[in-house]
Amino acid sequence: MSIGAGIGIANFAFDDARGFWKWVDLCDAGGVDSIWQSDRIISTQPALECMTVMAALAGATRHIKFGMNVASLGLRDPVITAKQCATIDVLSEGRLLPAFGIGSARSRDYAATGKPTRRRGKRANEGLEILTRLWTEEAVDFEGEFYRLDAASISPRPVQDPLPLWIGGSAPQAIERTARWGTGWQAGIDAAPEVAPVIAAIKNRARELGRVIDEDHYGAGFGFRFGTASDPIVERHAEVLRGRLGRDPTGYTAVGGVEEIMALLRRFHEAGAHKFVLRPIASGTEDMLSQTRALIERVLPEVAALNGRDA
Repeated sequence: MSIGAGIGIANFAFDDARGFWKWVDLCDAGGVDSIWQSDRIISTQPALECMTVMAALAGATRHIKFGMNVASLGLRDPVITAKQCATIDVLSEGRLLPAFGIGSARSRDYAATGKPTRRRGKRANEGLEILTRLWTEEAVDFEGEFYRLDAASISPRPVQDPLPLWIGGSAPQAIERTARWGTGWQAGIDAAPEVAPVIAAIKNRARELGRVIDEDHYGAGFGFRFGTASDPIVERHAEVLRGRLGRDPTGYTAVGGVEEIMALLRRFHEAGAHKFVLRPIASGTEDMLSQTRALIERVLPEVAALNGRDA
């Protein structure tokens, strides 16, 4: 088992494209495990489209892995998505980490794209089966409520065999999806005490289905900042979290230094998480670079040391 620390972004927090690519180069050369792009289509805040980012990263990087955190399969055609993922995995020589959920019923993405929120879970379930089968089978016949395939095949298929399939969400339906189709699970905005029972439930259900998900394929994420809680950007971030959660956001972010970040990471690790998506609380290219550089130079060595103790 190993512990991995990746980095995640939701909003486009850079001054321009040049700043983004400078940041990507820093991550690629600095030993960051992976880059994760959130999925958001309709937004007043700048945000990149996640599948497009995956394709761009495939050509612009050489070492780092990358994934969506998480793409809404309720919005996407599974055949086109399967082909996109296979293409990106081939062109990156096996570095894609596909991750899917169903998305929030309150998201404006559904209304704007003409997709109903009703029965989006069932639509996503059919999509997950189609994805996994198109990635591995010569010809796929499928007849569901929403999708029908007749001897469908894609080529080339993914380099990774099997292609990882991470599932997001903490609801009972997400637990079932992960146990049935997933090779990994990624928490959303959850605190460590909320993560532990979900991981336990996934493991139990996977055993009932005769499946095993690797122990180190359970992930969690949180925001971090090298700074103080009184920093204006931290206060704004906490206010946004409070609005989304409807409660005190303590335990969802790490602010301070290495000690605070590693303390929260260890709490998630004790709850069963091994893969981490750490999200810089930052704005502007220089701030993003500074926070990421501090993560690489000060936190990643601690994660490596934690790996050594777990070995």
